[in-house]
Amino acid sequence: MEKNNHHHHAHNHRKKVEYLDSAERRAQFSPESLLSLFPIERTDTILDVGAGTGFLTIPAAKKTDGMVYALDIDPNILEMTKSKAQNEQLENVQTIERELKDLSVDNNSIDIVLASLVLHEINALSETIQMIHEVLKVNGYFACIELEAMEDEDPNHPRISAAHMEQVLNDAGFNVTKKLYPTESVYVLIAQKHV
Repeated sequence: MEKNNHHHHAHNHRKKVEYLDSAERRAQFSPESLLSLFPIERTDTILDVGAGTGFLTIPAAKKTDGMVYALDIDPNILEMTKSKAQNEQLENVQTIERELKDLSVDNNSIDIVLASLVLHEINALSETIQMIHEVLKVNGYFACIELEAMEDEDPNHPRISAAHMEQVLNDAGFNVTKKLYPTESVYVLIAQKHV
């Protein structure tokens, strides 16, 4: 049964959703504690890259009256974000089903970009960080949550070390203002666009 591709995919999707919404993930590092690491103004526009089930989107939308864009390539998962926003009566959440490179927002138009456990899935890391830099306003913040690279990691699912991520951010013109390790395997970098 598990060999059947469709079932396997459905099983994986379910496991992904379970993890994305899990109490364990929340306990590791709550969305509220991440969002408290940098100032969010009531007028801020926020872009959540790889928004998934709205783990960060929904709490972010409660902190601003500005628009919060939930970007993901999975329409089923975005539907969950949309229904959560409706349940919470949040009218400032807009789901966008596409990749970052296909996003049509103006340069220097976003105040805060969030990316939680998504950048390791994107091949062209430096180009992606450059795109994030371009859409952010000067002095805008980028918050990145990733899993630290391990020596015995699966080569098919490479992780990005905090040191490498910081280097890529610096190269793109960011200044890393905060670095945290909520758990041994999870790191958080907060970076600010200066130019």
